[in-house]
Amino acid sequence: MARHVARRDPRAHWILLLLGLIVLLAALSFNGLVSHVGGGSGPSTAPAAPAPRQATTGGPVLRLDGPTPAARRLPARTLALTFDDGPDPRWTPQILDVLRRHHAHATFFVVGARVDEHPELVRRILAEGHELGSHTFTHADLAGLPAWRARTELSWTRNAVAAATGREVTLLRLPFSSTTNSLSQPQYQALRDAAGTGHLGVLADRDTRDWQRPGAPAIAQAATPPGGGGAVVLMHDGGGDRSQTVAALDQLLPRLSRSGYRFTTVSEGIGAPGSTVPAGLGSRLSGTALRWAQAGAGGLASTMNLLLGVALVLGVARLAVQVACARRHVRRVRRPRRGPEVTAPVSVIVPAYNEAANIAATVRSLVASAYPALEVVVVDDGSTDGTADIVERLGLRGVRVIRQANAGKPAALNTGIRAARANLLVLVDGDTVFQPDTVYRLVQGFADPTVGAISGNTKVANRRRLLGRWQHLEYVIGFNLDRRMYDVLECMPTIPGAIGAFRREVLLAVGGVPADTLAEDTDLTMKVLRAGWRVSYEERAIAWTEVPASLRQLWRQRYRWCYGTLQAMWKHRHALREPGAGGKLGRRGLPYLTVFQIVLPLTAPAVDVFALYGLLFLPWSTLAVAWLGLLLLQAGTAAYALRLDRERFGPLWALPLQQLVYRQVMYLVVVQSVVTAVIGNRLRWQRMVRTGEAAALAGLRGGAPVNTAGRGGRPY
Repeated sequence: MARHVARRDPRAHWILLLLGLIVLLAALSFNGLVSHVGGGSGPSTAPAAPAPRQATTGGPVLRLDGPTPAARRLPARTLALTFDDGPDPRWTPQILDVLRRHHAHATFFVVGARVDEHPELVRRILAEGHELGSHTFTHADLAGLPAWRARTELSWTRNAVAAATGREVTLLRLPFSSTTNSLSQPQYQALRDAAGTGHLGVLADRDTRDWQRPGAPAIAQAATPPGGGGAVVLMHDGGGDRSQTVAALDQLLPRLSRSGYRFTTVSEGIGAPGSTVPAGLGSRLSGTALRWAQAGAGGLASTMNLLLGVALVLGVARLAVQVACARRHVRRVRRPRRGPEVTAPVSVIVPAYNEAANIAATVRSLVASAYPALEVVVVDDGSTDGTADIVERLGLRGVRVIRQANAGKPAALNTGIRAARANLLVLVDGDTVFQPDTVYRLVQGFADPTVGAISGNTKVANRRRLLGRWQHLEYVIGFNLDRRMYDVLECMPTIPGAIGAFRREVLLAVGGVPADTLAEDTDLTMKVLRAGWRVSYEERAIAWTEVPASLRQLWRQRYRWCYGTLQAMWKHRHALREPGAGGKLGRRGLPYLTVFQIVLPLTAPAVDVFALYGLLFLPWSTLAVAWLGLLLLQAGTAAYALRLDRERFGPLWALPLQQLVYRQVMYLVVVQSVVTAVIGNRLRWQRMVRTGEAAALAGLRGGAPVNTAGRGGRPY
């Protein structure tokens, strides 16, 4: 095997990935904050102590920057119409049209986040002689917020208006406030704190409660002061359906005009100068940056919604195709087999490096095969734990041992291929146990002269622990469903190293097992397809293999698999333009691998961050229903896959945990592999420490001592 230059695995990208996910979560959270702006009036919390009497009896306009409250009222027959929760692209223009038609002016208490979305409406409000005030940036209840958040709400709103109009607002109406006599002590304190930053508080004399939609006549009646008095009237131009408010204005304005009322802004109504002041350069720049940030966060959220939708559609489509192909595959392979029985001699090649834990069980299971003509060739690739000695001491008929200096698994396989006597070759890992009928079932597909190689069905032997159960589910659901699909679509990209059968002529024609990638099984399979041969899947040819028993071992194995698959895909990219079997690989298999084994796993961290964002800003009931629906869909698919493989349904209980933990490990492996490939680093072979559970499963464990140190040599 070609020697790889081994450099330290890249790690800086993990810091960049973490920072990127933090930035993504912050941007999505910001979008969630500004896009879930509510509306309406009325108290937002439980009843609290009332404000001081001077503030609740003196008038709706409060100046609280002095030691005692200073309150002002509007004179008789003067109405200051005020509109909260805008600007709204539908209702604000309609209200402005009604006001212009009746030559009335009003005060608009705007929400900063909506100002950033519709700055043109804010400019129109000022251009038509109306007045602006602050209604916080996200319609937040300042009375229940910490001081820093309250200051931010007010500052961001001033900056948003400054960027849109070049002016800063000084009037403030608290969200969820109403008339003066309903002012609570927490709200009073929030207004006092806001006064420290130059804000003048505005409450109302008349609350129309139009957000409850009581009907246009009721809204108009609620806005009318008794006895010809003046009043600040609370209405809304945003936060919901305001059609009744528009209709009520058309009734109210002409009626009160005939009664001698004038309609003005709050500042003009109390005889004060205009409330907005020129904005400084810093405020305008800050507001512009804030608007860009809000637009960027909104675009990012839309992109994530699109990405999630595409991922869901692709995932559901994948499941549908897998199930449809699996049903077709089952009907095809389980009908009575036609054609001649294959009984030609078979050579089983077992490359072994430090496999003392399982090698005796592997060889005994092969010798016990119910096949008429079988030889076993064990190629010891420089083991240091006595692997070859164990096989020789077994003294089994038909078993040959070849020793060679450590050169890697592909070299050991090629040595075995050259030494084998038969024309049908079965390649087996040294930790794999066959059933008595496995070889027979595996080679029957060679009755079709177009078949050049056959994949068997690999099952997890050490599945008693949670990590083993997760891998068992992955083998049955992911690998085996995919293999059935690949078989039907004639684009099988991988025959696993644990169990695969080949025609000798095919292996010789493609130059033997390649040594220039770390996924020699995938590389070899793709070469077979590009040589024009069919590659099929035999689900009844079962091999039991030992999978990693720790997350560290799992990471190292899957890192090698994924990196090697990337190498093989790049190596065989020209199959896209080829005819025949190679073209099916290029136009079916390679795009499938690219989308579902590379692209979607790379986007998975962002999708998980989006899910966390959903937990923060979306109704939990909606998320629970969506998650449960996906889980039930996966569970149904898993149950179908288990039934196809004639497995018990018991491991299904581990499926939710697999989605929460195991899936993250798998997509992080893809991230690491892609980064390694992009920067041009080369990954070394990694050895998995064997525990002998595959041997224990067969009840055939050898008695030789196990050396798992693996010192020296090139591991598998």
